[in-house]
Amino acid sequence: MSRTNDMTNGRVSTTIFSFFLPMLMTNLLQQVYNFTDTAIVGKGLGDSALAAVGNMSSLTFLIIGFSMGMSNGFAVIIAQNYGARDIKALRRSFVASIKLAAMIAIVLTAVSLLFLRRIMVLMQTSDEIIEDSLRYGYIIFGGLIATIAYNMSAGVLRALGDSKTPFIAIIISSVLNIILDCVFIFGFRTGVEGAAIATVAATFISAGVCISRIIRIDELSISRSDLHTDRALYSALLKNGLPMALMNSITAVGCIVVQYFVNGLGVAYTSAYSACSKYINMFMLPGVTAGYTMSAFAGQNYGAGRTDRIKEGMKVCVKIALASYVMLGSLMIFFPRFLASFMLNGNETISLAAGFLPICGAMLFAVDLLFVFRSCVQGMGAPMLPMVSGILEMVLRIAVIFAFIGSLGFTATAFAEVTAWTGALIVNMFAYFTFMRQSAAKKAAESHMCEHAYAS
Repeated sequence: MSRTNDMTNGRVSTTIFSFFLPMLMTNLLQQVYNFTDTAIVGKGLGDSALAAVGNMSSLTFLIIGFSMGMSNGFAVIIAQNYGARDIKALRRSFVASIKLAAMIAIVLTAVSLLFLRRIMVLMQTSDEIIEDSLRYGYIIFGGLIATIAYNMSAGVLRALGDSKTPFIAIIISSVLNIILDCVFIFGFRTGVEGAAIATVAATFISAGVCISRIIRIDELSISRSDLHTDRALYSALLKNGLPMALMNSITAVGCIVVQYFVNGLGVAYTSAYSACSKYINMFMLPGVTAGYTMSAFAGQNYGAGRTDRIKEGMKVCVKIALASYVMLGSLMIFFPRFLASFMLNGNETISLAAGFLPICGAMLFAVDLLFVFRSCVQGMGAPMLPMVSGILEMVLRIAVIFAFIGSLGFTATAFAEVTAWTGALIVNMFAYFTFMRQSAAKKAAESHMCEHAYAS
């Protein structure tokens, strides 16, 4: 097999770090070119253009997050089949996943393009930025097929233990994205649509790199018999994918409600919130990556019946998340104004962001650990409680912003974030420890039955 990694054997820490580090660089580069997009738009086109692009972030998370959740759910089944060394099931689940992903791409593209303007109005988008938001959004959602193709192909590769190919794909697409950003915005003076075109073009390239690797993997060489998938397999994939997709979308609904209240405060607040969101997304990257690592690691080892290795893997990934918090949370706490001024121009927007960042920085450990515990539970094929945590996250975010926006103003958005993270973390920690106790009890019962049968 080409560039795959059996994560069911070998030293746990070595296995995890060999997967984690390339994936961290992949996710970091993704955020760098997203960050660069934002910085180029903000510095090149002004705070209003930045607000227009940032205004789309929660809606983008709603649509793309749904497709990403589905792809990650499908990848869990693929990882479990690979861990169990069931190559026939691996190929059939791979084919079924591709078919479902194609249908999802068609439906999501049509729905997002059809209702984009109505949603922008419902979100209280200012007249000053709504046209820029729409121009940006129509291009991004029109290119959803590229995003879904990348998420699906990268998810398949990671399920097979290959985190290096997505890293190579992102290196190529990041360089292309930055070049095209500069060409369109500074050269052709296209406005925000130039940044959208650059993002879609770069995503197509990254998808192409991953797909070219997949077609060279022997274990995914498809025969005619693999093309015929039954309803039971589709049902199993959807049973795992839908809860993860809905969890992302439900969480996004809470973010959209927060965006609604922020937009109601004015364009300066929208710009500040956009910049802060970019920093949070970047600084929680090591925790997110540790979570993705844990999902692939847990999926393969659960398929192989190695729950002992899952426990060891969790210890390693929790340490990664906490180390990340110490380093990056400190930057948000002690240097908020410097961070804000790097992306924003106006004194008002910089001050708003500088008040937001330390609050979230102090609690960054909650979202880092949330990704680790949630991804582990999902990797073991138990997506329901993580979905419940998504509902709780939405409810807490909405409740806090609704209760305190009047008295605390923009600061309420920061407290809404940290409250949502903390509540979701508690649910997922409970899910993990409960699932591991049940697995241990089941394994002990099976061992006892074997011993009894042998004695007889």
